[in-house]
Amino acid sequence: MKVLPKGLGEVNGFLSLGKHIGIKKRKKDFAVLYCKTACNTAAVYTKNVIKGAPLHVTKEHLQNNKAQAIVVNSRVANVATGEEGLLNARRTAQLVAEELSIRESDVLVASTGVIGVQLPIEKIEAGAKDIKKELSRSGDFAEAIMTTDTVKKEICIEQDGFRVAGVAKGAGMIEPNMATMLAFIVTDAEIAAGRLQTTLKTSVDKTFNMTSIDTDTSTSDMAIVMASGTIKNVDPVSFQTALDFVCLELTKKIARDGEGATKLIICQVEAAYTEDDAKKIAKSVINSPLVKTAVYGNDPNWGRLMMAIGKSGAGLIEEDKIGIWINQKPVVQNGKAAPEYDEKILTDILKDNNEIIITINLGVGTVAATAYGCDMSEEYVKINAEYTS
Repeated sequence: MKVLPKGLGEVNGFLSLGKHIGIKKRKKDFAVLYCKTACNTAAVYTKNVIKGAPLHVTKEHLQNNKAQAIVVNSRVANVATGEEGLLNARRTAQLVAEELSIRESDVLVASTGVIGVQLPIEKIEAGAKDIKKELSRSGDFAEAIMTTDTVKKEICIEQDGFRVAGVAKGAGMIEPNMATMLAFIVTDAEIAAGRLQTTLKTSVDKTFNMTSIDTDTSTSDMAIVMASGTIKNVDPVSFQTALDFVCLELTKKIARDGEGATKLIICQVEAAYTEDDAKKIAKSVINSPLVKTAVYGNDPNWGRLMMAIGKSGAGLIEEDKIGIWINQKPVVQNGKAAPEYDEKILTDILKDNNEIIITINLGVGTVAATAYGCDMSEEYVKINAEYTS
């Protein structure tokens, strides 16, 4: 596997753009991704009962598992906007389809930003004009979909002759249940639509669905993968491996860039009795405000880890079998402080590293799971206290 230096533009056949059309005051806020041919396409969506208008339109357009373009705006989520919001989402797809000379049903729509605000459709109408001339292999799609993100999130890899590239956004309202999280992935591999859907769900379940910044599942989450089919006879196992890698790297980028975050937290649960138990405990740890603030404050308060394990709802936990390590240093052994535990060493580890790996061995089975999160600082409160003001 080879990691390539750029994102979407590394995959032949795909073009994109990212530009400012006036929804934000100054920053880029409008993005289009386009393939020269219709692609087999798969998607997963938020489980939040309140869903944005773009999700409804995208679901309708993907009934035949085909798409040729994706249009995204940032700053306005187009959620809780009633019939007008739905009409605006449809109008957005129509405008892009007309400009690209493709079918409206082959255009997927996504929006991210503030909930309850109507989309300024007149700005979309003006911004969509002549977009075909602006598409390129270096279009700044990843920047234009950002909201409170501080960095672009993109990656491209090459494996066994095919390529997979992805971009994502998300920094707050993140606990995907399929975070505001959007992910768009493209490949030149030939993958049947049904297999593509299965492969995407498999990847999402162990990557995006195992990350959390603040436990809030967005109304706008979606992950979409488009396969142009240029490269034939792709091994399904190889493709799954490649897609897993891309989704995992985007997951880590989202978790590391959590609102106000200073550290990535990875919780590895081992020797669980069931996969469900492993996942519940890993998510419980990364979601705990007390764990998150302890990591931020460089406080190796392992009692908070025990608390998070115990409250997780896992079916089988035997306290006297639990072992815990932080960045491979022993913390807990058989449910009590490990003989080698040294608070000063652990404090220094927390202070000196921006990636904290918490390993928990339950000692009751053979199943493992990993979750990805971040610490919580005063800046998280500030960002969200001032989000619409």
